[in-house]
Amino acid sequence: MRLNPKSQASSNLRRIIAPPPPQPMTSFYLNSLLPLPPSHPQKLLEPSSSSSSSSLLSISNSNEAALKPIVINGDPPTFVSAPSCRIIAVGDLHGDLSKTRDSLQIAGVLSSDGKDHWIGEDTVVVQVGDILDRGEDEIAILSLLRLLDEQAKANGGAVFQVNGNHETMNVEGDFRYVDTRAFDECIDFLDYLEDYAQDWDKAFKNWIFESRQWKEDRRNSQTYWDQWNIVKRQKGVIARSVLFRPGGRLACELARHGVVLRVNNWVFCHGGLLPHHVAYGVERINREVSTWMKSSSDEEDSPEMPFIATRGYDSVVSKILRDSLEAVGAKAMVVGHTPQLSGVNCEYGCGIWRVDVGMSSGVLDSRPEVLEIRGDKARVIRSNRDRLHELQVADYI
Repeated sequence: MRLNPKSQASSNLRRIIAPPPPQPMTSFYLNSLLPLPPSHPQKLLEPSSSSSSSSLLSISNSNEAALKPIVINGDPPTFVSAPSCRIIAVGDLHGDLSKTRDSLQIAGVLSSDGKDHWIGEDTVVVQVGDILDRGEDEIAILSLLRLLDEQAKANGGAVFQVNGNHETMNVEGDFRYVDTRAFDECIDFLDYLEDYAQDWDKAFKNWIFESRQWKEDRRNSQTYWDQWNIVKRQKGVIARSVLFRPGGRLACELARHGVVLRVNNWVFCHGGLLPHHVAYGVERINREVSTWMKSSSDEEDSPEMPFIATRGYDSVVSKILRDSLEAVGAKAMVVGHTPQLSGVNCEYGCGIWRVDVGMSSGVLDSRPEVLEIRGDKARVIRSNRDRLHELQVADYI
């Protein structure tokens, strides 16, 4: 049974979402840092699994076979050891819940019965950022990924996210690319949270199931004049600011994720990784941005926003790519950010894979594609002529 929306004045918004207790997480948008003095990047060694910031996930299968552990190091996760695990990379989603589900279904990790069950066993999924902006179901997508991560971990898998520039922009208060309907989702989400009091985790994970009904109710109550309702538009901006400002509920959710993630010998980031980023310290980058996202802007000692600029894969050339990969101890890099008209593809001897296909209806509305990685090999999985159950699978490269 769904919970009925409550009409509340915008003055109650701040009361509804008090900043959550500090979480042991950190993150940053790695596509570009303030240039550092020239220095030779140090080879990053795999952190010891005994580190205080590491965790171990393991589960035995139905036959009680040997454990298959996933070891996670860093706050937020920065280095992941997932031996023998299949890895799926998913590109930019930009608020399109339908395409998000399609992507996860062709990857074989999400059930197609509409119940949003994890069926990927010990698969590791990495979404490379830009969940926000240009679409209407941003919070629902964040909710779905958190729910699936919980289910995946119970089966020996995991779901990771890497923050992109649009996540950072929203925490900064830059709402230029926000869909009008996404402002409505923020209003609905704040009203919905009232019924859960302080049980944030339960409310957040349940939003994926509740959001559809809230959206339908909103559409049924809309009138022709709503598009010119300035008060309603202002309420949407206020609601989004409360949720995404530094220290806000959704800013703290984003702070659970980094901007660079290495899984086995593959590195994932939104737009690119340069040698001076590695020299600065990948864990340090993740930690500093996460701290900024979690710190209330009302605090006198709140950190300043880290310098961030947007650069895509086209800023990475062959030699720089090799230097970056060597420094971070990776075989290849997987990035999003720049829509690929030709679909998922690779360059520089497949040292860099580009997985943003502009699938969101707010971008190119293209058919979903994902990258599947097994060991040192990768291949593209795409739906055949927009029919999800007929897949085109390339050979491993």
